[in-house]
Amino acid sequence: MAAKIQIANDDDLSDGLLPAARAGVQAAAAALPAAMPPVPMVARAMAGEAACLGCPAVEAAFQWMLEEGRLLPDLGEFVSGLALRLSKCGFPLLRFFVSVRTLHPQIAAIGYVWNKGDTLAKRVARDHAVMTSPEFITSPLRVLYQGEVNEIRRRLTPGAGAEAANDFPILDDMRKQGATDYAIFAIRLPGGVRSSVSIASDAPEGFAEAQLAAFRTLIPLLSLIIEAREWAYIARSLMHVYLGSNAGEAVLSGQIQRGDARTIAAAIWYCDLRGFTQMSNELPRDLVIATLNDYFDTVARPVIARGGEILKFIGDAMLAIFPMRDDLDRDRKCRIALDAAMAALAGLRDLNELRMATGQSALKIGIGLHAGSVSYGNIGAAQGEDARLDFTVIGPAVNLAERIETLCPILDQPLLASRQFASICGSTLKYLGSHPLRGFAEPQDVFGLP
Repeated sequence: MAAKIQIANDDDLSDGLLPAARAGVQAAAAALPAAMPPVPMVARAMAGEAACLGCPAVEAAFQWMLEEGRLLPDLGEFVSGLALRLSKCGFPLLRFFVSVRTLHPQIAAIGYVWNKGDTLAKRVARDHAVMTSPEFITSPLRVLYQGEVNEIRRRLTPGAGAEAANDFPILDDMRKQGATDYAIFAIRLPGGVRSSVSIASDAPEGFAEAQLAAFRTLIPLLSLIIEAREWAYIARSLMHVYLGSNAGEAVLSGQIQRGDARTIAAAIWYCDLRGFTQMSNELPRDLVIATLNDYFDTVARPVIARGGEILKFIGDAMLAIFPMRDDLDRDRKCRIALDAAMAALAGLRDLNELRMATGQSALKIGIGLHAGSVSYGNIGAAQGEDARLDFTVIGPAVNLAERIETLCPILDQPLLASRQFASICGSTLKYLGSHPLRGFAEPQDVFGLP
């Protein structure tokens, strides 16, 4: 009996998704052939086709994808649920794998692999180096990505005929796991093949032709759901990379209008690389960029490891905060910020040893620390569709941290802090006098390392 699928309209496929994810669904739907009927009609037709092909497992999986699976917020949960649904309904799955290309500075692709007996699929992230690795170059995935074919099927038992070619190393791995049949399908998205789904069976005869034909009817809807999740992941990951985790989540949750801001208490960190202008004038561009990346890696790592949020890189400077929940948290966050600063200075010493061993000059930095209230939100230019906003912190407290850092080369100190910050850290910091600062009417007490 054909599955009863009721969908009010095409937008139902993207209910509850982030705007970026919803756009992904609509884009994928728009990319379907022009002669193809609307998505609800396609859904009914494919469900009917699956039933006619005599594969109740695929029919049940299709129904689950439409009613429950598409609403799951995480692609790993979706892959797990789909694999379990197919397996429990009699589809002979040994392994189910979904690979998704993404847009991320470090991550080229994310895979979700489910093996027979698993409750949850395992998430595997691969960096950009994988795209030139022998593992990828000799894989069926490369063939799909090049657009040469839409699917590859290999029987893994002796005497299986032409479809038993042993032309990919992964096939030996599948045999060792007990697989008798393997198939991989391209997931075509706007812009080409960016994803794939592969299945392996341990049934004595592998997949029946009717089972594979039925599974193919899942691919169009699977493409829509995967792209929706891909766009949601890309939106979230890029927000985190370019804005910071908290700021990124604030934007994704709707805090996007100019002037949207709230007042928070935070330990404020401002770090600057000394002599950068001279360095950038004297060194080749590639070496300047490499030096900046090494420096930012060194100072950012301890901030991130201790729960700080890096808001921006400004040329050779870095602005970060350690938000405070209450007065008790205030003391804790200041001590954590100071510990992060000490770790950054220790990391810089290690970096300088490596640099000097290769004939490069040592780097010097200054870190300014302060504690106070800041405005945390959107500022920028409102120009219609060309608006440019920045999610950051502003206020006198931020200015003071920056101005205190400018005293570092004057006082020959790698780290300086305000009285408000130093009063929390006790004898860890010593008083270095009161100094005039640009923009502040009164001289400011500053403290440094003993």
